[in-house]
Amino acid sequence: MIPITEFKGRDVAVFGLARTGLAAARALTAGGARVHAWDDNDVTRAKAEAAGVPVSDINSRDWRSFAALVLSPGVPLTFPEPHRVVTLADATGVPIVSDIELFARAVNALPATQRPKLIGVTGTNGKSTTSALIAHILKEAGKDVRLGGNIGEAILDLPPLHPGAYYVIELSSYQLDLTSSLRLDAAVWLNTTPDHLDRHGDMNAYVAAKKRIFLNQGAADWAIIGVDDLYCAKVCTDLTRAAVQHVAPISSGQALGRGVCALDGKIVDALSGRSEIVADLAQAPALAGKHNAQNAAAAYAATRVLGVDAKAIAQAMNTFPGLPHRLERVASIGGVRFINDSKATNANAAAQALAVYPRVYWIAGGVAKEGGIEELAPFFPRIAKAYLIGQSAGDFSDTLRGKVPVTMAGHLEAAVRLAFNDARASGEPHPVVLLSPACASFDQFKSYEDRGQQFKAFVAALADAQAQRNGGAA
Repeated sequence: MIPITEFKGRDVAVFGLARTGLAAARALTAGGARVHAWDDNDVTRAKAEAAGVPVSDINSRDWRSFAALVLSPGVPLTFPEPHRVVTLADATGVPIVSDIELFARAVNALPATQRPKLIGVTGTNGKSTTSALIAHILKEAGKDVRLGGNIGEAILDLPPLHPGAYYVIELSSYQLDLTSSLRLDAAVWLNTTPDHLDRHGDMNAYVAAKKRIFLNQGAADWAIIGVDDLYCAKVCTDLTRAAVQHVAPISSGQALGRGVCALDGKIVDALSGRSEIVADLAQAPALAGKHNAQNAAAAYAATRVLGVDAKAIAQAMNTFPGLPHRLERVASIGGVRFINDSKATNANAAAQALAVYPRVYWIAGGVAKEGGIEELAPFFPRIAKAYLIGQSAGDFSDTLRGKVPVTMAGHLEAAVRLAFNDARASGEPHPVVLLSPACASFDQFKSYEDRGQQFKAFVAALADAQAQRNGGAA
C-alpha cells in the first residue's frame, strides 16, 4: 500500500467502492485522513464495511468539511450529466481527484533523488498487453517493477514508493480525466478509435482525455505515440512541433524515418534516425497479429528510452506469456483449437483477433458498442460461422445476414458446444473456435474476465467429456 499523507487529520470523501475506491480509502486512512466512503450499491457498501473501510453516507454530510472528493473512474464526471456527488463537490468547492492523482501527488512530494521511474500507457486497444509487456521486459532486465492502475492492482495498493522502482501504469480515459499532476518519464498512447462516447460525449472530448497522459512532461521525458490513426498522428505532429519533450512515433503499418515500427513481423529501431532490425516477433508466440506488432513496437520504444539494451528487450519479448483473455490459447480438442479473446469488448479489438486467423468459428455478442460490428465487414469472409450470444445477438444477426452463416446460440455454453461440433465436422486442418465478442459483458457476465473464465471452464468440460468418450470407445 502507498499511504497518502496529504490529507492527514482532514475529512475526505471517497465515492465508488470497487477496486480503486477501496484502495484509495485504505491509503488515505493509512496516511491519517478521516475517510468517509460511500457507494450507491448496498451490496458494495456491505463488502467495503466488512473489509474495514469506514462507510459513511456522504449525501447527508456538510460537504464544506471535505478537503477532497476521491471519485472512482467509472462515475460520470461530465457526460451525459455529472453524477450528483460531482455536482455537490462543484457547488461547495471541493476538489475532485482520482486515485491516480493521489499517487502522482505522493510521487511529486518526494525529493528528486528518491523519485521512482513512471511509465504510463493508454489507448483504445492494446494498453493492457503493452503495459504487461513493458513490465515483463523491465523485470527480465533486473528492474524492480510494479504494474497497476487500470490493470491488475489498483495503483494505491502497490508497494510503497522508493527510489529505483519502476511503476508501469495502465491509464484509461476515465482515470486521465481526473489526473492533473502526473508526470511520466515515458508516456505511451497507442491508438484511438471511437469508444466510451457514452462517457465523453464525442471524439473531441475522448481525445482530449487521452492527451492528458502527456501533461507535465519536460525535456528529459518521452512521449511515445502511435501514428497509424488520424487522431494520434495529429497529436504526434503537434507534440513534435511543440518540442517540449522527446517524441517517438510508433507504427505497425508504415516505415518510419524516426521512431519504432513493426513491419513484416520485425521490430525496426529508428529512434536515433538510423534504422536497424532489433527483434523478430515470429520468435514471440504471445505477440501474434498486427495489433500486437504495434504493442511490441511501443513496449520496445518505452523500455529502450529508459536504457534497456535492445538485445535484452528482444529476448524478453520471446518469453512474454501474454495476457489472460487476449488471444489466450486455451486448449486443443480433437484438433480444434480454442482461443479466448474475451477482452475484445469492441469491434476494433475483435478485428485484431479476426485478422490473426484465416478462418474461424466465431463466438460473439453481449452489450454492443456504438456502430455494432459494421466495421468488421472486411473480415466476414474469414468467418466460417458465427455463434451469437447475449443482448446484441439480434442486431449482429441482421448485420451478418447473407454474408456469414449464423447460429443464435443464446448463451456461451451452447455456443462453445455448437462451434466445436461444426469445427470438428468441417474437415479443416486445425480449425479455430474464437471467442472475441466485440461487446461488453455485463448482460450475462460480471466482467470480461468472468466471461473468459466461463469460456475456459466450458472448454475444459468439453475436453473432459471427449476424453471420457474416447476412453469408453477404447
